[in-house]
Amino acid sequence: QVQLVESGGGLVQAGGSLRLSCAVAGRTFSTYAMGWFRQAPGNEREFVSAITWRGGSTYYADSVKGRFTISRDNAKNTVYLQMNSLKPEDTAVYYCTARSRGVIPPVVLTTTSGYDYWGQGTQVTVSS
Repeated sequence: QVQLVESGGGLVQAGGSLRLSCAVAGRTFSTYAMGWFRQAPGNEREFVSAITWRGGSTYYADSVKGRFTISRDNAKNTVYLQMNSLKPEDTAVYYCTARSRGVIPPVVLTTTSGYDYWGQGTQVTVSS
């Protein structure tokens, strides 16, 4: 069984920073890409960022470009999300996700259906 274990969420003031981590545990699999989505109360789950495992191509939602950076450590099977200049509207539960299937158009990585595994989520709260 595959598990995605997230850590690093918390409470921070606007303008501050947080770093989320997500490690793959349990049964290993050939990772094509990993990503982050978020969901605020009353809203649908939305794409934040993704990274392909082999080439390291990165993708970001317009709302986080220039503030968030996604990276990966292939040896540790871990993906990170460095979040800077946080805003109150970044408040949400952040979910780590992974795709094990083959190559797809990048746009599919911005949709929830593009992924096979999901973490439990970690709360990020940004106070004004």
